[in-house]
Parts: sequence; C-alpha cells; structure tokens
Amino acid sequence: MKPIWIVDDDQSIRFVLEKALAREDLPVRVFTNPRDVLAALEDDEPQVLVSDIRMPGGSGIDLLSKVKARLPGLPVIIMTAFSDLDSAVSAFQSGAFEYLPKPFDLPKAVELIRRAVDESLREEVIDERVTQMPEMLGQAPAMQDVFRAIGRLSQSNVTVMITGESGSGKELVARALHKHSPRGNGPFVAINTAAIPKDLLESELFGHERGAFTGAQTMRRGRFEQADGGTLFLDEIGDMPFDLQTRLLRVLSDGQFYRVGGHHPLKSNVRVIAATHQNLEDRVRQGVFREDLFHRLNVIRLRLPALRERREDISTLARFFLQKSAKDLGVESKRISDAALVRLSAFDFPGNVRQLENICHWLTVMAPAQVIEFKDLPPELLEQRAVVPQLHPEPVAAPAQAFGAPATETPSAPFASPEPARAWAEPSPAAVSAPAAHAESTWVGAAVDPLASGGGNVAVSPTGVAAWLSGLERDARARLEAGQTDVWDVLTRQFEASLIHTALELTRGRRIEAAQKLGIGRNTITRKIQELGIDD
Repeated sequence: MKPIWIVDDDQSIRFVLEKALAREDLPVRVFTNPRDVLAALEDDEPQVLVSDIRMPGGSGIDLLSKVKARLPGLPVIIMTAFSDLDSAVSAFQSGAFEYLPKPFDLPKAVELIRRAVDESLREEVIDERVTQMPEMLGQAPAMQDVFRAIGRLSQSNVTVMITGESGSGKELVARALHKHSPRGNGPFVAINTAAIPKDLLESELFGHERGAFTGAQTMRRGRFEQADGGTLFLDEIGDMPFDLQTRLLRVLSDGQFYRVGGHHPLKSNVRVIAATHQNLEDRVRQGVFREDLFHRLNVIRLRLPALRERREDISTLARFFLQKSAKDLGVESKRISDAALVRLSAFDFPGNVRQLENICHWLTVMAPAQVIEFKDLPPELLEQRAVVPQLHPEPVAAPAQAFGAPATETPSAPFASPEPARAWAEPSPAAVSAPAAHAESTWVGAAVDPLASGGGNVAVSPTGVAAWLSGLERDARARLEAGQTDVWDVLTRQFEASLIHTALELTRGRRIEAAQKLGIGRNTITRKIQELGIDD
C-alpha cells in the first residue's frame, strides 16, 4: 500500500497523526507545506492525502485543485479550524473526500483516514475493471446466455429478432451482433419505427425521388441503401404500420425495393436485425402484424432480460455509468457507498438499464459529496420498499431454431437454506411487542451473518442483501406501528452487537483482528464493546 501523506505546518498535528497511523500499521509521509507535496508528486503518489487548509506558502484548497488535476481519484481529507468551515465545505463540494474540523478526536480522525484508504483501494480495483470493460456488461447467468448466443452468431448473417422490455439494451445487442459478424466493417444503421410518423417512415426506409411529394426537392437515399453491405437495425418493429409491413416483407424476400416515387428497382445487400418490447405473437393474433413477416423476422430470437432479473449486475453497471456521466460532464467521478448499492440492487427498475443510467447521471449532478450515500439517492428509490427478487428467474436468452435451445442457468440461492432469512424477515407479533431485551435476542438470533462463512472476502449475493433489508424494514414497520419510540436505538444496537459478537467469535476474542475484519478501528470496537455490554 502507498503511504498516507500528511500536510500541516503544525508540528504537533503531524506528530500525533503520524504516531496514531503507525500504530494502525499504516505507512505515513509528512510535509510542512504544499510546495513540497507538489514536488514529491513528480516521483511518487499517496494512497490518501490529509492537508491543512491554511499554511504558509499555499492553501489546502489550492493544493486540492492541483492534486486533483493530476490524480482525480485520490481521496483528499481537508483539516480545518471551525472558523474555516465555509472554506472546507467549498473544498468538500469541489472534490474533497471529507473535511476534519480541528480540534479533532484522534480515534475518529484515524477511522476517517482508514475509511478513505479502504475507498481508495476499492476504487483502484474498480478503475482497473472499468478500463477492461467490454462493450456490454453482465455477469448474471441470463446475460451470459445472451453473450453465448452472440458468439454462436458471430460468423452468421442470419436475421435476428431481439425481444425485451424498453430500456433493457436491445440496440447494444444489435450493435454487438453487427460488430462480431462478417459485416462488422460495413455500416450499422438504426431506425426506431415507432418514433417516425407513418407518412415519413416509408421515405425514411426506402428513400424518395425528387418531386415524389411536396417538399421532396432532392433525391434522398433511404436506410436500406445507407446500410448496404452492413446491418439495418429496425427497433420497435411491432409498431410498424401494417401497409409498410408488406413492403418490408418484399425486401426481405428478394432484396428489391423502390424509392418513393421511383420506377426502377434497387437492390440492397443488408442484414436485418429487428427488436421489439411487444409480444409479436399477440400482435399477429390481433391482426395488426403480418404473420408471414413475423416468421421472416423470427429466424433467431434473443430475449434480453430485464434489469430486475440480473440484479447482480447493478453495482457494476452503476459504477460504470457514474464514470461515464462524469466524463461526459467533465467532472470528477463520484463513488457510491455499499448502503446505496444495496438499495439500488433492491429497486425494481421499471425503466431497466436506461433508468439506471439516468439515475447515475442525476447523482453525478445532484449528490452533494464525492461519496454517494443512501440518503443521496433520488426520491423514487427512497420511497419504494425494497423488493425481494426471485431467486430462480426464468431463462432469458432464447436463441431459437438455428442452433437449438441454449443451456439454461439459474443463479444459486444466497444462503444454503432460506428459512433463517424468512424467520427474520417475518418477525412474530410477540417479538415486536416484547420488551427491548427480548426483542433484541430474537432479532439477532435470526439474522443471517455473512461473516459466519469464514471471514475474508465473502461474496454476498444482492438477492440475499435485498431479503435482509426487506426483513429489516418489516421489523421496523411493525415496531413503529406498535408504538415503540426507541426503534432506532434498539435496532442499531442489535445490528452492531450482532456484527461485533460474530467477528469476536471468529477471531477467538482478538479485538484488533475482529476490528480489521469489520473494517473499523481498534478504538471504535473497544468503545462499542463497552457501550453494548458485549462479553468477549
């Protein structure tokens, strides 16, 4: 790990922080002024920078802006006296990780620095992953089925029908199919047939001759001509007017078409990929979509899963969209806390990936700090109760007749047995109305503890976290409706006691090791043990 840099002209501050961080086995390098820091950046860089706001030879605000220009992802903590609080808040809004008012409580200062270190290490891993990110993201089994289907189709020119809800990323799949096909060097032309008025759609698709209608002052090539030698993507094909479906069928049958007002047949070598959010079989039965066109388009069918069916991808997508939004807006990328990610993973996302991208853009603009906390999420996420997702969604990628049914996979359940999670998620009325001590033992005893699997880097399924969060909300609601007025204190104490007790069990009572497993400071765990009356 790289060292933590402390910048302060006050020797006592440097000494106290250096010794406290050394006791936590954190490497430290100290500076007395901003000039030395900028000079040191030529050859080295810190894991975290902690800087005073007022120093001879330069201010912490100026240093912050110069360091951020070189290292935009570096967490910077600004130390300030209370009289400088307005300046500190300004620095905080300009990209500081946090500000530390003087005089400060040393254990809290160390805890804050350790949190910044953890965030820095986590972001280094995320940045590395993002730089290696492919054109499409998805670790969920449903998305892996889609990727496998794209791979099987990579050397084919066959017509493909992509189905899925609005905002699920159908055009991205179409572009991937084009890119990895023999036509990858040709043009990719997309048209949304639902977004163009009926009177203009024919001209958009097939072009028109000069004078074909009022306003047609020049000849215009249509999308079929523009896509010659490449791929034409027809989005929302289910909304195409019925009379135009006949013309489209003719083009798909023999490759010939006429421009509007034209008399000479044209040929275009185009691969067609269609997409729709509608059930085309129902549209055929209703008589609004031609059955012969349906069968012509439905050679290979890929079903793209909704985002709520691939919740394990939400955190990766959210971080990617936050970086993308920051780059588009020319600002520093914001980080997102684990608590905020849990809520995102529990949200239903009726607008799918497009809605998640819009939320990340909103957070980039509206979240007040560089780290997005639970409370910073938009109202629609805070108002909806957590959704407990299906543990076994239906298979989602269904490449059809050309290469048979795909292998289907279902994500494994987050727990070996779901009973403990249900027992906690549905507390009995007796447990709610019982005295606080009895309610505490019931709540803690039924909790599913991820640390119990051996500590270290435990992969906790978002579905399990969502069930955990939903159970907590139901417990809290029941207590509130029963008229309890100490719900916050009771549930917080239970949660903290459960975590600390489990960690101490795993470490055989070794507090420092337990604190490291939990990601908190030694002083913090000691204080909590005393406050909660835990027998370790």
